[in-house]
Amino acid sequence: MERELKVSREEVIFRLDHVTKIFGKKENAVKAVDDVSLEIEKGEIFGMIGMSGAGKSTLVRTLNGLESVTSGKVFFEGKDLTELKKKELLKIRQSIGMIFQHFNLLGQRNAVLNVELPMKIAGIPKAERHAKALEMLKIVGLESKEKAYPSELSGGQKQRLAIARALAMEPKVLLCDEATSALDPGITLEILDLLKDINEKTGITIVIITHEMDVVEKICDRVAILDYGRLQEVGKVGDIFTSPKSEAAKRLVYPARDTANPFYMTDRRCFRVAFDGHSSRETIICDLVSETGEKVNILAANTKSVGGIGYGQMIIEIPETEEGAALVLDYFKRRGVFVEEVIDRKAGAEEKKEAV
Repeated sequence: MERELKVSREEVIFRLDHVTKIFGKKENAVKAVDDVSLEIEKGEIFGMIGMSGAGKSTLVRTLNGLESVTSGKVFFEGKDLTELKKKELLKIRQSIGMIFQHFNLLGQRNAVLNVELPMKIAGIPKAERHAKALEMLKIVGLESKEKAYPSELSGGQKQRLAIARALAMEPKVLLCDEATSALDPGITLEILDLLKDINEKTGITIVIITHEMDVVEKICDRVAILDYGRLQEVGKVGDIFTSPKSEAAKRLVYPARDTANPFYMTDRRCFRVAFDGHSSRETIICDLVSETGEKVNILAANTKSVGGIGYGQMIIEIPETEEGAALVLDYFKRRGVFVEEVIDRKAGAEEKKEAV
């Protein structure tokens, strides 16, 4: 069951309309973002994922006007950021907090003074901003570290401090640009749990930029897949895990394949079987053998927790005979399991994409 948000999912906080960003000119021009249109809904945790060079960091910086667009429009709560004057844009940025991969903390200031900084810049009185900073440190679990300097904190504590600072101005949106990339897996989970908890308690919209599908699956409601600056696919995380449509999404979702994996060493028909929700807890493969008398060979498999719901997938070889293959595919269809044919290119065959 998809978690319910505190704010209506019908309200759009960001709308990107054919956004393009080009760096350089003429023969040196690089199109970092290429004609991207999408909407981010108020109160959701929205992911943007892609490999290095996909344009995701450039795109997220257009959301707060840190990066101007070459063409297209960026709307925040219905206001066109591309048309605002500098003073108006600075005001809007107070509603949009941001955290980064490398924390961007001031080493010469202790924790409480780092959190106070944006409030000091905004002209908030000293006593008020100090009390607010202490409140933010408590929210992120650093109430005992108010006098500590960044050099005295662990990586996870530094990111918690960066989150506290970003929340100090009570923004409506929190942009997270590869915020967990510099952290080990255990600390990453702690930070993601913290962000999810803040979202659930406050209704703040969170936009997460990452190259790791595990991050998206752990925390995001919806995700946009970017590749070479173009939007390849956007949708609910569970839907994209179950039935990815674009090649970029499939590269992120399919079970990991390396040269030791037998998926590379077969020329038989291979299918990807995706289990979601209740079906992931059923004995589908065992029942298949009992019901059809046909056997399948499992070449790769994994399971995921997507938004707290168990999902699984397998790459299987199906029977070579047409009759046997038809029985297996009909069985999966009747059980409501998503199946698509995949023939690996490295096996020398053209990939087929035929959803059942």
